[in-house]
Amino acid sequence: MHTIATLTSDLRALDVHPGDTLMVHASLRRVGPVEGGADGLIDALEAAVSERGTLMMVLGSHDDGALFDPLRTPPSHEVGALAGVFLRRPGTLVTDNPEGRFAARGHDAAALLGEQPWHDYFGPGSPLERLVERDGRVLRLGADDETTTLMHYAEYLAPLPAKRRVARERLVQGPSGPERRVITCLDDEHGIVDWSGEDYFADCLRAYRATGRMRQGRVGDTLAELIEARDVLQFSVDWMGANLGS
Repeated sequence: MHTIATLTSDLRALDVHPGDTLMVHASLRRVGPVEGGADGLIDALEAAVSERGTLMMVLGSHDDGALFDPLRTPPSHEVGALAGVFLRRPGTLVTDNPEGRFAARGHDAAALLGEQPWHDYFGPGSPLERLVERDGRVLRLGADDETTTLMHYAEYLAPLPAKRRVARERLVQGPSGPERRVITCLDDEHGIVDWSGEDYFADCLRAYRATGRMRQGRVGDTLAELIEARDVLQFSVDWMGANLGS
C-alpha cells in the first residue's frame, strides 16, 4: 500500500518541485493501491507542488443527451476515475465547456482556466495555451501513449494545408433555461487528418520519448514521465507538420 508520504517522495525524486504547474494524466490502477484511494493520490500531488503549485486535469463529459452541468456531469469515460474525484474535491475550479471541460486546483487555478473559448476550446486562448505560457509541465502516471491532451493544442499550431473540423450540439443551461448550442472545433475524436495505424498522438509521444528529453521514474507501481509543456508542444507541432501533411 502506497502512502501519501511515499508517493510525494516518488514525485519529488521525479523532479516535481514546489510551485510547479502540472497537467496530470494518471491511471490510478497502474499507480497501484494508495492509502485513501484516489483522494490519497491527489493529496500526494498537492503535497509535491505545495500550496504555491497548481494541478490541472482535462475532464470533458460523456454526451448522453442530458443537460450539461459543469460541476456535476461526470467526466468523459476516457479520462479515468481520478478525474471524477478531482472534480468533486472542494475547491476545484472548472470550465463550462462540455466538450473541452478542464478542472484545476491550487495557486494559479483561476488564471489557468480563465475565459476558455467556446469554439476551438483546445486552441489559442485555452487552458492548454496558458499552461505553456506559465512554463507548466505534463505529468503522466501510467497513462496510455495516446493520452497527452496538450497535443490537441499542437494540432491548432501545426503547419498543415487542411485540417478536419467538426460541429457538435450539446444541451447546456442558457440565460432563460436549457438550450442547444453548437460547438465547432478541430476533430479531436478521429484526428485532424486520416492516419493509418495507431493514434498519431501515440506515435508522436514515442518519437519525443526517444529524444531523451523527458524525465522518467517510478511513482508507486508505475513508470511516470515528467515533460516540459513548452518543449513537447514545439516538438509536436514540428512532428505533425513533417508527418501529417503527406
